[in-house]
Amino acid sequence: MSFKVEVIEKISALITAAFGLVAALAWNGAIQELFKLVFGPQSTLVAMLVYAIAVTIVAVLATIWIGRAAAKAKGERESVAK
Repeated sequence: MSFKVEVIEKISALITAAFGLVAALAWNGAIQELFKLVFGPQSTLVAMLVYAIAVTIVAVLATIWIGRAAAKAKGERESVAK
């Protein structure tokens, strides 16, 4: 693999990660506003803990779902190639 291809791949990965971060920050703001509606405008320790736990659960479930979808897609792609 040439140096130019490696640089393009790394830049592509960094740009993708940057968009992922922007999307995560947008969702973070939206979810925080939702929790303010539910728990009130004051950020209490309980509200912050509920928020952290909820986000962690969603992140774990999303990661599992994405991993399974990627594995399934990879399996389908390999079976088509054979």
